Amino acid sequence: MARWEPNARERLQRSALELFGERGYEQTTVEDIASRAGLTKRTFFRHFADKREVLFDRTDELVDLMATTIAEAPADAAPIDAIAAAAEAAAALIEERSDLSRARQRVIAASTELRERELVKFASMADRVHAALSERGVPEPDAELVAEAGITVLRVAYERWSGDDDGPPLPEVVRSAMATLRGVAASA
Repeated sequence: MARWEPNARERLQRSALELFGERGYEQTTVEDIASRAGLTKRTFFRHFADKREVLFDRTDELVDLMATTIAEAPADAAPIDAIAAAAEAAAALIEERSDLSRARQRVIAASTELRERELVKFASMADRVHAALSERGVPEPDAELVAEAGITVLRVAYERWSGDDDGPPLPEVVRSAMATLRGVAASA
């Protein structure tokens, strides 16, 4: 095997998703993933802490993008507008790798362990978004409520989008879900 191979991280992800789809998450080992990618187990662990992280590796990137989008929103933007922009920015990043994102969600949906892990990741995202809103001067409990609502909109839109290969792009699904939330809140 070559000492260095280009695109090792993406090859490992694609191999993992293929194997998870074929065998299931629980029946797939790190060694299986590395072998399918034409890499070593050691190379796998240079990129990922464990096989779960193959599915959750972009969470920090998404959260950083959301926090930056909130921070850069116009000073007069309402908190809901800032979180809407952040959710759409995250959706656009996810959409860039739509094939992997949809395959990833199918694997997660089939595993209780992974669904639980995903909920932990979403909670972590909400905490970071909450902090970004607080740094913007959004008072409590508004910052927490808007953060949780925004992450929920992103999560629900992502689940809908990932189950519909022929549907609209994820940013559009997020925009629609946010409009639904605004409509429901306005009629309450």
